[in-house]
Amino acid sequence: MQLEVGQGTNTGMIRSGNEDNFYSDPDKGLFVVADGMGGHAAGEVASEMAVTIVAELLSELRTLPDEDAAKAIHEAVRRANAAIYQRTLTETEKHGMGTTVSLLGLHDWHYLIGQVGDSRVYLLREGRLVQLTKDHSYVQEQVDAGALTPEQARYHPYSNVITRCVGAGAEVQPDVYIGEAQAGDTFLVASDGLTGMVEDRRLQQLLGSRAPAQRVVDALIAEANGRGGLDNITAIVVRVLRDDEVPRTTNSFTAIRTPFITGAQRRR
Repeated sequence: MQLEVGQGTNTGMIRSGNEDNFYSDPDKGLFVVADGMGGHAAGEVASEMAVTIVAELLSELRTLPDEDAAKAIHEAVRRANAAIYQRTLTETEKHGMGTTVSLLGLHDWHYLIGQVGDSRVYLLREGRLVQLTKDHSYVQEQVDAGALTPEQARYHPYSNVITRCVGAGAEVQPDVYIGEAQAGDTFLVASDGLTGMVEDRRLQQLLGSRAPAQRVVDALIAEANGRGGLDNITAIVVRVLRDDEVPRTTNSFTAIRTPFITGAQRRR
């Protein structure tokens, strides 16, 4: 499986700091986005802890069978939750901090996703964009109950209220998804600073561009900022290359662009 990857994070137009963090390592087929919350920079601490712990525990994810990989994702998120929650108990100024976590693993022509909160993973396949994750949010519950339409949910005053996050309690239950990956697939892992500002139709147009993945990420961030940039914005775009797109190499797993990047190194 050969991948082309672009990634980036941005403070946005309103916030003074960036509480998002991310991890991107094509060589390991692992990509993580975390959107922190909490005062006194605690959100940034929570998201950084989550990204670091999850990335470390899942460093060998590609070597595991699907069932074991799903268990490993579940356990990694739970251990990140326990570490963050314990810190809220021992450091008063960190009380109430938490973070979303959405992670994508790719190996052996399968994708694996772990998710808590409202950061999302999308798949663009043959021109059709599908949201693979389901938000843990108040408005999503209202949509599921038939009380709101998806369009009403987007502009609801409680659209940023999440019902599940990493670090808020002693236990957390992540959602884990498994599916087949295909050559030509494009995955997007993003915080709600992007998906809350840019509608799915526009995401589909930008992700369908033939521009390099990094230019697509830059365009996504610019689009969110152009629409107000009300929150921090983080996006990772992962393309599964077709044979005619793969550079000549003897490796079976090719990483295009920097093989390991964390959010702290890419902040701007």
